[in-house]
Amino acid sequence: MEPLLKVLRHGGAPAAAVLFFTLWCVAEAGRMGAGPGPGLDNWSGSWPLALMTLAIATAAWKPLVSLGFTVALLAGQVGQALPPMASNHWAIYLGSFIALGFILWTAPRRMRYIAAAANLAFAALMTFLMLSWRYGDGVGWYPPAYAGDRWMLQDYGWQLFALLLLIAGACAAVGLALALYEERGSLFRDRTIAQTSLREAEVDLIVEQERTRIGRDLHDVLAHSLAVIAAQADGTRYLSKDQPRGVLNALENISTSARSALVDAQRVIEGVHDDGAVTPQPRLSDVGPLVARMQDSLAIEQSESGAPAALSAGQQLAVFRIIQECLTNALKHGGRGTSVRLHLDWSGPGLTLHVASGIPAAADSPDRTAETRMGRGLAGMRERAHLAGGWMTAGPDGEQYRVTVFIPYGATVADAAAAVPGAEAQLAPAAAHPDLALEGAGDRG
Repeated sequence: MEPLLKVLRHGGAPAAAVLFFTLWCVAEAGRMGAGPGPGLDNWSGSWPLALMTLAIATAAWKPLVSLGFTVALLAGQVGQALPPMASNHWAIYLGSFIALGFILWTAPRRMRYIAAAANLAFAALMTFLMLSWRYGDGVGWYPPAYAGDRWMLQDYGWQLFALLLLIAGACAAVGLALALYEERGSLFRDRTIAQTSLREAEVDLIVEQERTRIGRDLHDVLAHSLAVIAAQADGTRYLSKDQPRGVLNALENISTSARSALVDAQRVIEGVHDDGAVTPQPRLSDVGPLVARMQDSLAIEQSESGAPAALSAGQQLAVFRIIQECLTNALKHGGRGTSVRLHLDWSGPGLTLHVASGIPAAADSPDRTAETRMGRGLAGMRERAHLAGGWMTAGPDGEQYRVTVFIPYGATVADAAAAVPGAEAQLAPAAAHPDLALEGAGDRG
């Protein structure tokens, strides 16, 4: 059924026009002359038949052009430029209603309203032309009214007008029924596609949830084990300073390798796509494009001092994510146009990152601002700095909110502790009590 409707939708109107023309030629062959061809010039219905045939042929292709042919016929007859309908071929007018059926089937909603209103006016004008003694000599079963139009229109006008509307309504009903049938089929197809997509999305969601669960479990296991190894190695190294240098170097290598493995494992887990593929993770070279993108929303002043040194892939990812989180927090809490100063200092034993942003004027006090900004983002930044072998501090400083991050080159914990006052005092309790080290590793931001 649907393939047939598809063919009729494109070729049905021209085929109906050819059939309409052929049937009229056959029906009026005796009045036209010897045959349909030579006698058309002498037949008074030639122009009405030609115009109504064109109206049907163009109905599905150019609805406005189709209506224009009907307007041309009626206007020509009102102006007496075209011959009026004779008593035996007034039904040529019905070609307008056949065209209406094709328009209601194939045209958009707005065009359907235009065609319906136009045909309502056409039916009224056809009624007048068929009953008025000025334009016809009796049409169909109505005798000529030489006494005037008023009596004929009052007695027979509503009857003829209702008949024409009934025929037009039947053609329109067929066109609308075909349009609704096609729309119903389209809705069924859309529903089937939606159901299929929903099932696929449900399967993908289940797979993604399972992948996320596995990644989280893997992260927890690695974080626990590697953090214990690093903490024990650091604790043993600080408590056994009188041991040979080789033993201390071995413990330091164990601690550094454990931290580096934990950072790399987290980087791999974060970079897994939905399809299981590993995507390239941001590096330190991506900080420039990030700042350029954020310049439209923030007033960022970026500076750098010292000679850049090599950082591991995990450390570069940590620095990028921390900067990204700082800029996001500045935009979220300070709004558009907030002033942000970003400085990377390479002059020490490690990279020191300074980020300062303006505190919103609406904050009642620095303590309240700090409380507002304290969320999972800061916890995640501390965790990244900790896993990269460094540390982070954050808090209000006068009219600005400052974030300071230190990442030692090569994640050498001993050098980082010696270079930063107080760092050794912070690392020693973590080494003596591994649970303290696990507190940061287990909290994902």
